[in-house]
Amino acid sequence: MIQNYFLFAKIRRKIIVVKNLKLYLPFSQNQNMNKYLTFVFLAIICTSCIPNKDLIYFQGEAQTNDSIRKLQDIPYKLQVNDMLDIQIKSSDEKLVDLFQSSSSEDNNIRYSKESLYFTSYSVDKHGNIRLPYIGEINVLGYTTREVREKIEKEFESYFKNPDDVFITVKLAGIRFTILGEVKKTGTIVIYQNQVNLVEAIASAGDITVVGNRKNVSIFRKNIDGTKRYTINMLDLATFDVDNFFIQSNDVIYVEPLKQKSWGTGTTGMQSITTILAVLSLLTTTILLVQALK
Repeated sequence: MIQNYFLFAKIRRKIIVVKNLKLYLPFSQNQNMNKYLTFVFLAIICTSCIPNKDLIYFQGEAQTNDSIRKLQDIPYKLQVNDMLDIQIKSSDEKLVDLFQSSSSEDNNIRYSKESLYFTSYSVDKHGNIRLPYIGEINVLGYTTREVREKIEKEFESYFKNPDDVFITVKLAGIRFTILGEVKKTGTIVIYQNQVNLVEAIASAGDITVVGNRKNVSIFRKNIDGTKRYTINMLDLATFDVDNFFIQSNDVIYVEPLKQKSWGTGTTGMQSITTILAVLSLLTTTILLVQALK
């Protein structure tokens, strides 16, 4: 309440200065200045404020499809730098411990951003992972199910009864990097099998007011090169785009709106304050020039 009072007093003083300026100008110049100031005021207000429609997510009406759409049914294929969590269980615990990267006592602390680097299996630049006593296994371009089947086949020579071995292979979290106009930039790991773009943005604290929600870019490096995908988060149809679900090692970038570089404010009150500050400087300059004549 006190801040609003001082802001009102500040605006009132600047308006009085602009009114006093008219005493030093002829009638014709007063009219021209009124027109000029009105034009400048309206132009800045119309271009500097961020419309409400540019801030609301998922606009539009939901559409019903006649056919059932398959949602991300294509399994993810492993890439370089992916982290794999491989769990082996069997009645022969001593033999299982030989193949585990960590003991069962460490299971309660293994799922953290730091410990995963040491306890998981990282896909090297050649597309291989290295298992104890088995050696290197190529997993580049394979799904987690195919990797599990390859490991089960390798274990047939170590266990008397292969059916007694239970192996699970999954991604050790989905790691991505988010940059630009979000509240928290950096590399984030989400421990889920699938992560969509909404969850990724939410984990970064949401897009800022000056972030361009119409142009959210996803940079994805594949075997055939790096590709860029652009998604409009203001459109409800975002849920149906092919790249709504992110992949491990994706880079998400939210570019700023033009209003940020203009520096005139993002709300109506901020724009009015900026305009009055410019007018105050202008009137002071003109008054000084008139006084020196």
